[in-house]
Amino acid sequence: MLLFLLAVRLLSEDGEAASLSHPLDARVTTDSCDDINRRTLFSIVWECLATIFACTWISVHPNVPPPSQNRLQLFRRKLKMMLIAIIAPEIMVGFAARQFFASRWLVKEFNFSSTQACFFCMGGFVSSTGHPIATKKQLRDPGLGSKFRAAIRNVNDEEIMDKSKGDALSKGVAFLQGLWFILHCLARVHQHLAVTQLEIATLAFAVVNVFIWLLWWNKPLDVQRPIVVGPHTLPESPDTQATTHPDQRSNLDGFLSAIAGISADDYNPLSSVSVPLFWSVDNEFGRRPTILLILGGAVFGAIHCTAWNAVFPTPPEMQVWRTSAVVIIVFPGLASLIPLTAMSDRLKSVFLTISIIMILASPIYIAARLTLIVLPLAGLRFLPASAFVDVNWSSYIPHI
Repeated sequence: MLLFLLAVRLLSEDGEAASLSHPLDARVTTDSCDDINRRTLFSIVWECLATIFACTWISVHPNVPPPSQNRLQLFRRKLKMMLIAIIAPEIMVGFAARQFFASRWLVKEFNFSSTQACFFCMGGFVSSTGHPIATKKQLRDPGLGSKFRAAIRNVNDEEIMDKSKGDALSKGVAFLQGLWFILHCLARVHQHLAVTQLEIATLAFAVVNVFIWLLWWNKPLDVQRPIVVGPHTLPESPDTQATTHPDQRSNLDGFLSAIAGISADDYNPLSSVSVPLFWSVDNEFGRRPTILLILGGAVFGAIHCTAWNAVFPTPPEMQVWRTSAVVIIVFPGLASLIPLTAMSDRLKSVFLTISIIMILASPIYIAARLTLIVLPLAGLRFLPASAFVDVNWSSYIPHI
């Protein structure tokens, strides 16, 4: 469909790029256009918002929610993840990486399929008593572990994917939306056309979310009901009969769990009816998820730095943009030193120093992230003339 629309557009345009009615460095405050190869302010904002929506709402794959939640509660649950993905998308990269590597470990250790392993990581399997089967301890239980493993392997992948609200086509469309936007920005740079700050910020979301899409490709989307597996009876002590809501924790605890994950020692599946929002199986693959989390933050900041010499409405806005971009690059870099210095007694003083800096600099980091959300919108009030010139795609795919 995208190729068809592109072909129609190419056949309806001239082969030469449209000439500018203003110098490339001139500034305009109107979105009117008389040239067929020009775009409006509305089209710029609409394309960016559509890409950000695809990069956050559609790419976020929540765990299976508690039973009997209404539509509003389900919406608020996913909205919380979407807001985190907007403010700090690398956190979602780290969360997706934890579940990805955990699913690979489950495939290797227990001979699950990739779909079964992903569904297990998101709390998709429950016992007949309604408690999640979501920990390694349950799978290795001397009495019930073998029965749980056999029951999970007997669940068809088709049955699991039937619960998903998205298939390969819908995920592929969202993925292509992000890739198309990346290609569009690269074409604008190649043709020496201005790329707005809003497009730079959207490009950062699109690139970082490519990691999320790939890591969660086999994870079912927006599953609302688990699959009951295992024996019909479970031995439970009286203190495990209560069915608590695992997401009933403070916002700070929930945010920290999104960054570092949740330890199996802090979660008892026999005292809950679903897994926490950012639950993933404790796995045995080292620091790879942390490395991807830090890499995602660094890439996100580096893309914002590409607007270092862009046209800003005022010099102070340019300085604030540059400072914020540097902050969100340096902060993940410092965070990567914490686990390295923590392993050595000789570097304990360095570890304490970096930890204190990270704690004190956290408000600055959050402010920098919020700034890079507000400034792109403020920059729309005054754009260079070339920002309203569309890409001449016929220079890459000539008419036949």
